[in-house]
Amino acid sequence: MESYLIVLTSCASQEEAEKIVQKVLKARLIACANILPGVKSFFWWKGAITSAAECLVVMKTRKKYFKELSEWIQSAHSYKVPEIIAWSIDEGHHEYLDWMHEETELADWQ
Repeated sequence: MESYLIVLTSCASQEEAEKIVQKVLKARLIACANILPGVKSFFWWKGAITSAAECLVVMKTRKKYFKELSEWIQSAHSYKVPEIIAWSIDEGHHEYLDWMHEETELADWQ
């Protein structure tokens, strides 16, 4: 059975998030993405607790594309150390997973 992932990244702005999403969609590395604006993030950076307003990007893809997707995100991202994490999709609506497969299938031919 094919393995699927939900991949998250956070961006400094909606424009950056949309730029990344458009880039990886055109490459067929993801089937779809959701951009959640208005996220307030708190994190350690350079020895201090910091906060920032960000957009969270939720992308759906096939596991076999994670490495390439990660590289594409890094190449377009403004952060020195961008968040790029993935969760396995253990279960899902069969028709939705089939759709994800079909929409990313063209990445194999590029």
